Amino acid sequence: MIKKCLFPAAGYGTRFLPATKATPKEMLPILTKPLIQYGVEEALDAGIHTMAIVSGRGKRAIEDHFDISYELEHQIKGGSKEPLLDEIRSLIAKCTFSYTRQIEMKGLGHAILTGETLIGDEPFAVVLADDLCHSDKGVLAQMVEVYKNYNCSVVAIEEVPLDQTDKYGVIAGKLIDGTDDIYRVSDMVEKPDPKDAPTNLAIIGRYILTPDIFDILRDTPAGKGGEIQITDALLEQAKQGRVVAFKFKGRRFDCGSIDGFVEATNWFYNTIK
Repeated sequence: MIKKCLFPAAGYGTRFLPATKATPKEMLPILTKPLIQYGVEEALDAGIHTMAIVSGRGKRAIEDHFDISYELEHQIKGGSKEPLLDEIRSLIAKCTFSYTRQIEMKGLGHAILTGETLIGDEPFAVVLADDLCHSDKGVLAQMVEVYKNYNCSVVAIEEVPLDQTDKYGVIAGKLIDGTDDIYRVSDMVEKPDPKDAPTNLAIIGRYILTPDIFDILRDTPAGKGGEIQITDALLEQAKQGRVVAFKFKGRRFDCGSIDGFVEATNWFYNTIK
């Protein structure tokens, strides 16, 4: 039912300067794989084969990563290093990658709207690559099951310390009868001050969106920080009862921050390698 996954990947990654001056933040590696490859693998695990990437200036390395490198492959062919490319070769064979550019950085909502030309009129997933998730069953795969049951937009949430709500979009809602992890969303606030936060249930970088979100985004004025916020657009859907929030099973690392990046590197090194 969900065939396409959108990756907003045009941001500057200023929290990692100077490393991200010439290297896309999505290409920062956790062990031997860049962040965006983990996201593509998660989407493929959910049965999604079409990857739509909203790119920008200085992001050519992303396109090159998901392409054949004939010179490199020729150099390592038949040697001990050749199997190191097996995973990325498999992704390239199984997935279709398409790209468009976000000319101006006007927020996540604007980045998603920029991707409309790649998505068309169908429901789609969104992955923010710097939110790295790990679970026995991928977070997107879990969310696809939720979408099949409720046929509306789905946001992934987790509990965060109340003093950190100003870093996230935060939801309010009620548990849907018979569930302990799915909420019918009644309110959403972008990066609220802790004293104003309706809950400590924070949205992370995983969404499934219905295509009417594009029309809503077109009419959404700039919000927090002067940017077009996906939270504001989702609130319009939520007012009609068309957004559910899902407390996913698994672990999430905020690799957009140095602390989260180091935590993820250490955890994957000790757990996954």
